[in-house]
Amino acid sequence: GLPPGTGWVDLLATRLTAQRYPYRVVNASITGDTTAGGRARLPALLAVHKPAIVVLELGGNDALRGGSLGSARENLAAMVAAVQHAGAKPLMVGMKVPPNYGAAYVREFDALFAGIAQTRKVALVPFFFEGFGERNDMFQPDRIHPTTAAQPLLLDNVWPVLLPLLGSRR
Repeated sequence: GLPPGTGWVDLLATRLTAQRYPYRVVNASITGDTTAGGRARLPALLAVHKPAIVVLELGGNDALRGGSLGSARENLAAMVAAVQHAGAKPLMVGMKVPPNYGAAYVREFDALFAGIAQTRKVALVPFFFEGFGERNDMFQPDRIHPTTAAQPLLLDNVWPVLLPLLGSRR
């Protein structure tokens, strides 16, 4: 639901260029994708693009569908391992699930990203919507996807964790 070129990934590409980081950004996301879909697509993407850094922002759709968090955890851990095996640096982006999914499910989901990041020793953005997740005006009518106005905030949440992975500018 965003106009082309206004998403946080596009803003990331613009910021990297403006700050003279020698990276090409490939947006391989698919709206509505789950960790299973991402895991299935990842090997081919790694082979084709040979990335230096991979931002993994998956898991929210698994939870919104009430899916198995064990499966989501396994898929995310496998993706992190595949990224590391390919010689790239993974950055995980965490999400939260609404409280109406039940306290136990919410707790398990909240621990999912931090647990994998700690076990695999990878960079983590704890909560992608930090600082605006409670603001309805920052979400599209579906109340799930952030608006154009929220996209710079998403980038600002990722940037401080991404920056150390970028290394020096050339």
